[in-house]
Parts: sequence; C-alpha cells; structure tokens
Amino acid sequence: MEPGSTVSAVRSSRVLCGTEIRPALIVIKEGKIHKILPESSGSTGDTAAGCEVLDVGDRLVMPGIVDCHVHVNEPGRTTWEGFWTATRAAAAGGVTTIVDMPLNSIPPTTTLDNFHEKMAAASGKCFVDTAFWGGVIPGNQLELLPMIQAGVAGFKCFLIHSGVEEFSHVTDEDLHMAMKQLQGTGSVLLFHAERDVPLPSEEADPKEYSTFLKSRPDVMELEAIRTVTELCLKYQVHCHIVHLSSAQPLALIQAAKQAGAPLTVETTHHYLSLSAEHIPAGATQFKCCPPIRGVANQEQLWSALKAGQIDMVVSDHSPCTPDLKRLDSGDFTQAWGGISSLQFGLSLFWTSASKKGFTLPDVVRLLCQRTAQLCRLDNQKGSLVPGHDADLVIWDPEKEFEVKDASIHHKNKLTPYLGLTLLGEVSVTIVRGRVVYKQGSFSPTPLGKHLLLPQRKTQVSLCDGEKSGEDPGLPV
Repeated sequence: MEPGSTVSAVRSSRVLCGTEIRPALIVIKEGKIHKILPESSGSTGDTAAGCEVLDVGDRLVMPGIVDCHVHVNEPGRTTWEGFWTATRAAAAGGVTTIVDMPLNSIPPTTTLDNFHEKMAAASGKCFVDTAFWGGVIPGNQLELLPMIQAGVAGFKCFLIHSGVEEFSHVTDEDLHMAMKQLQGTGSVLLFHAERDVPLPSEEADPKEYSTFLKSRPDVMELEAIRTVTELCLKYQVHCHIVHLSSAQPLALIQAAKQAGAPLTVETTHHYLSLSAEHIPAGATQFKCCPPIRGVANQEQLWSALKAGQIDMVVSDHSPCTPDLKRLDSGDFTQAWGGISSLQFGLSLFWTSASKKGFTLPDVVRLLCQRTAQLCRLDNQKGSLVPGHDADLVIWDPEKEFEVKDASIHHKNKLTPYLGLTLLGEVSVTIVRGRVVYKQGSFSPTPLGKHLLLPQRKTQVSLCDGEKSGEDPGLPV
C-alpha cells in the first residue's frame, strides 16, 4: 500500500485501545474510524472482506500524535521552515495534527487579516492536519473575538521579549484587557512564562553554556507563573503555561489548580531529554528559551509528569537558518534560541519514558489526548474510538535508529539530536484514512486540512482531566 493510498482497514496484533494493547482490526469509512473489532489469531472476519486491509503484523498501532506547539514560520520566514517541510517532518514522526504558533511568521497571527494571510500561505502545503493559534500583543484586544469566530484554537502571549520585533510582549494592563475579552468565550490563553528580573552583571565566557543558563534563572519562570496564576484565578479564563523548563514553579501551579484555577501546563522533549551538564562549549544548537536546565531539575519534571502535575508534552519545534545559531563563534548569548525536534518527538519521549516506568497508554495520554483537548480537537483527534478521524501512527517501540542528516525532513537539519540513537521507529502514518508517510516516502500530494475551531459556550474541561464533549473542529 503506497503513500497516498486510501486504507479501508488496519490489522495488527498490537492495537492500543484505551489502556489495552490487543489484536484488533480497525475499520475505516470516509476517513473516520468506523469500528474496532477484536481479532482472533489467524482470522480475518467478514468485515474485512472486500476491504483494502493494511496488515502491519506486530507493529504497534495507536492514535497519531497531536503536537500543539509548532513554529512553522510561514509566511515571511520560509528560509527557517514552512508548511511543506514542517508537515512532512511531522508525518515522518507519526504526528498527524500540528497547531501552528502565531510567531515567527511575518506577519504574525495577531489580526483577522493576518490569520487569513496565514491560512492562504498554508493552503495546499500541509501533509498533516493543521490548526492555528492566534497571538495577544499590546493593542490588539479588539482582534481577539473576530479571530475566535474565524476559528483560531486560542491565543499565545509573551511576558518577556519574544525574540522578534513584530510580536511584542504584553504588560499587565494588556493582559487584563485581553482576559476581559476572552471571558465567557471558552478560549485559552497560552503564556511564554518568563519575566525579566534584576540580575548581577558579571563577565563570563559567552561560549560556555553556564553563562547563558545563568542569564535565564528559574526565578524568571517563577515570577511569570505567579502572574499567570493570579490572572487565571481572577478571570477564570483557561490559561496554559507553555514549555515549562523549571521545576521550581510546580508547587505554585499545583496550589493554583487546587484553588480552582483553570490552568494547564506543558513541558517539552528537550527539557526531558537534554541536560545542562552535557552541553558542550559553543554547541549553540542546544540553546532555547527558557533554557535546558540541570539533571536534578529534569528528574523533578519527570516526577511531576508521572504525578499528573504536568499535563502534556510537546515539541516546541522552533527552527532557524544555521547562521542564526552562530556556530562559527559558538556565542550562546547571540545565537537564536530554538530547537528543531518535530520529527523526533515520539521517539525522544519513548526513549526516556520507557526507562522511567511510563507505559504506551501514558504516551497516548500525554502526546495525543491531552494535547488534543487543549486545542479543542479531542472529539475528532487523539484517541482510537469510533467516530474519530482515522489518524494513526504505526511504529515499532522496540526498534532503535540513529538520527542521521539524510533522514531529517525539517528544512534546516541542525538539531541537538543529530547522531543520537533513539528507541521507537515510525513506519507508517495515516491521516483520515490515507497513507501520508510510509518508510521514508510521502504521499505525492499534501493530504492535510486546515482545522478551524467553532466558538464554544463552556469552559474547556482539560483542567479537570475530563474530555470536553464540544463540537469538533471543522476541516476546510
């Protein structure tokens, strides 16, 4: 069955249904999961008769990954990435849905007109399904409701300089105005949660990672998250902390949740996989903001993930051209902050998580279900249940592979994971019943759709650990 083919059924001896892995036949009709039938050994069953059945043996079948934190950078910075390359890389990694961040495209997704421009730029280029975040910047509060009505998944803001001039960070006054606009809409506001704090000035070698790490201490996240929790409790608007890197604010986050704040939090593959102690001098491909911290902090993140204090794991794929990483000088203070990882998120997570007592159902919960809930796609994406889109990743959790330049599908190949051996190789990715990726090859044409989210009338219930039950997004 070649890439681009329509699949009527998928058979495997290992299908992850809920918390169980068992032999099953997934029957697909019109791009949706029609039914999931138990498979007795060696039987095909009448339902498979006349169907185009993809038999994958003992490879694991589970829902496609929903990565709700991806910087595609189109239009405007397509030398960094673009919808064509980003979504192909996503498909190669078992990601069937991405949600594009409102920056670093030019223009940013901060007005209704800019949102329309973003969708036009993405048209005909997406190999996987794509939704879009809007942005909150100073002065655009009257654009928020029109963007909600047009179908954005929610909004993102920065409490510190974003790194690009066209996406300014917000003041407390801006936040209060935005929160008032969002009250009652059921939308969500995502926070890059770092705040500037006074730092001692000292001369240090800019090539040493420790120099950069000291410039972004834990207290920057702590103070920002203090602001987020106060706003969340006051306005009862769903707030979401993106890319938590420091374990220090975890107690504050827990206290706010227990006090009734509709608050969720994500961390990323790089904070769970990489550590400050192992970053060589001048290796600016490891730079991101907030920064990768030490091993002890990383272990606390893993513990919080296991305890349910961190809700989900995403890539925060944020590529750039190699020159912006300043590899020639190795200067961490001048290099662009961002890590490319969209293609390798599933394998990165499983490589570490499998050694820490996490199970395959945990993978689905943290990389598929919870991420789908955040962007209100959870009754069409993120689970293998009848009625949901037939978005599947077929992979071998026991197979190791090396990350090689030739196999990287991001536009720019620079990544801190180059040369690493990871556990869990993706072989086939199916989007709404069609094979978009198979063992290194892609569908001849893009098969993804734009996902526009209808305005909802009630608060998202991810904060309570439940499914929302809202109307699904509308593919266009």
